[in-house]
Amino acid sequence: MAMDPRTALDRLISAFEGHLAIASQGENADPEELARVEDILSDAFFMYDDVLFTRFDAELPFDIVDEDEDAEVDFVDLDDEDLDDEDVEFIDVDD
Repeated sequence: MAMDPRTALDRLISAFEGHLAIASQGENADPEELARVEDILSDAFFMYDDVLFTRFDAELPFDIVDEDEDAEVDFVDLDDEDLDDEDVEFIDVDD
């Protein structure tokens, strides 16, 4: 039997509260406990997302990317300092 959307939302809110309780300890937070509540939060988010989609065909307006998926994406980070005027070729489209 599928989870009720309200139950999934309540679990997500509870997971956020648990994460806040540990994260608010700052540098004093136990890294293992922080990792544990992060996993709980991630699971609760994906469960809520799945329940919404399954029950209502609704999607959340954002996605969480898995670290493994993120590692596969290559980003080029160019600052203004990385570019010289000589590196940029301008083409006049009116000609």
